[in-house]
Amino acid sequence: MTEPKFSQQQREQPEPSEGSRPVPKLVLTIIAGLFIWAVYYLYATYKPMPPSLGDNRVAADFAVPVSADGGQLYAAHCVACHQASGKGLPGVFPPLSGSEWVSAEDPGVMIKIVLHGVQGLLTVEGAKYDSLMPHFHDKFSDEEIAALVNHVRTGFGNSASTTDAKYVAQVREETRDQATPWKGDEDLRPLLRSR
Repeated sequence: MTEPKFSQQQREQPEPSEGSRPVPKLVLTIIAGLFIWAVYYLYATYKPMPPSLGDNRVAADFAVPVSADGGQLYAAHCVACHQASGKGLPGVFPPLSGSEWVSAEDPGVMIKIVLHGVQGLLTVEGAKYDSLMPHFHDKFSDEEIAALVNHVRTGFGNSASTTDAKYVAQVREETRDQATPWKGDEDLRPLLRSR
């Protein structure tokens, strides 16, 4: 008995091949039908909304107020040191509540402090503070400084007079050569006595 040549090959099945299995026509028909229905639904139910149904706001309603808010400026730039109560941190940052610098007869004293900052020993209500207050002359406009000074001078139990942007501009011009922060009591104490 002789076996045919290459008998192993004859026992093997052919290599599998990938055939194409298209998406069934029924599925394609359903998808096409849903798409056509969605387009028709959007077309049939679209109703342009008349402007009279809106909330009656106009572009001017979204305008930012021109006047500065001293309370917001204080909360954003001053509250970390002087605290929300205006009482500061004992031995570290001076209080604004009842401070002779805040309630000075001339608001220009506080404006000068806000414009140029303070560095060095400063006496507030008999307590000495040796910390650094940053300057705001290049960060705030005259209106913003006036709003901030007014907020502090009339808040936290203080009842000092208010100021305006014109006076801030005048003080800014008078002190334009002040390139460094005030040196605490050394520079500022004479300002309290001169007014």
